[in-house]
Amino acid sequence: MKSVSLPIFSEVKAAAEKPQGWPLLRLGFRPFYLGGALIAAVWVPLWLMLYLGHPVVTPAVPPLFWHAHEMLFGFALAIVIGFLLTAGKNWTGLPTPRGPALGALVLLWLAARVASLTGPDWLYAGLDSALLPIVAVLFARLLLRAGNRRNLPLAGLLLALAAANIVFHLGVAGLLAVSALTPLYAGLALITMIEGVMAGRVIPAFTMAVNPGVRLVAHAALERWTLAVTALGLAWWVLAPAHPLGALLLLGAGGLHLYRLRSWRSGLSAGRPILWILHAAYLWLPVGLWALALAQLGWLANSVGVHALALGATGGLIIGMITRTARGHTGRPLQTTALEVSAYALVLTAALVRLLGALMPATWYPVSLMLASTAWSLAFVLYLVQFAPWLMQTRLDGKDG
Repeated sequence: MKSVSLPIFSEVKAAAEKPQGWPLLRLGFRPFYLGGALIAAVWVPLWLMLYLGHPVVTPAVPPLFWHAHEMLFGFALAIVIGFLLTAGKNWTGLPTPRGPALGALVLLWLAARVASLTGPDWLYAGLDSALLPIVAVLFARLLLRAGNRRNLPLAGLLLALAAANIVFHLGVAGLLAVSALTPLYAGLALITMIEGVMAGRVIPAFTMAVNPGVRLVAHAALERWTLAVTALGLAWWVLAPAHPLGALLLLGAGGLHLYRLRSWRSGLSAGRPILWILHAAYLWLPVGLWALALAQLGWLANSVGVHALALGATGGLIIGMITRTARGHTGRPLQTTALEVSAYALVLTAALVRLLGALMPATWYPVSLMLASTAWSLAFVLYLVQFAPWLMQTRLDGKDG
């Protein structure tokens, strides 16, 4: 019998790592980071024009709801989806959607964004409501196939976000007797929970990676209590009337997050912008929770806490993660350029100006809004200038992904 030579393992592995297909559709972070950054850069100026009385577009839903929804379910969730479809491959060792399958998910996301500006509202609702359930099921199946039950709660959070999104569209359409703000607040609360889970994993790990010999040990009880009290406080904020008990829960949650951040030894991030941006952004999480606590007592407007969480925590963590992970997954060194540091500073500035604007006399509010919007949009323009070419090119090391 004629013998057949089989390739050795290293040859099989090398063949598997060779680039395959269009670079933009090789891994989830590529198109979703690109699309999310583009939405962040363009949608905010559009909203500012609407707010100032210049209707350059006519959204499918009322402008305030459109702005809040698109920042949560258009921008932030694009980044979350891109991250999870990329991290899921690392966590399980199994392939995630790529090529035509990934392209179909991106086109569905993009079609919903276009429909948000053009309507009709039923088309926007249908397209926008379809993506999250699909991604949640794909992600859950991936984890179950690999026996990776540790990350299943993230799939559950995606399904909860899908439900909140559907409730939003039904509420706006008048088919459900619920204020559209309630599912939007629920969306922000769920994204905050995702940030709490993921930050607890990546920030200590990244801190140890650049500080050899440093050991940051996660205390299981602190982790559980932090996430549990945060979930209870945010659930009260979303679903229950303002009450001192809600304020107490949110104050406690903020304190636990601050103590958690202290245990990560943020001082070790000094001089390393790609690391300190994550520590600085996480600090906005307790600030936002405390602001919501004061709103429960009637001492602050809800919008202060909402924007502290949305711009400071979410925006800051996103700009930090989409620079670091994009560098790593395109084979580039984890060292920032002046453009990236400028983007970090601009996002944090936008959050601070937005918060201060809500506390200043009403006459200053439009000015603060314009300053914050400009800083935010410019930050993501800078990201696109540097990273868009990289996201559309093969990895520097020639590997797939």
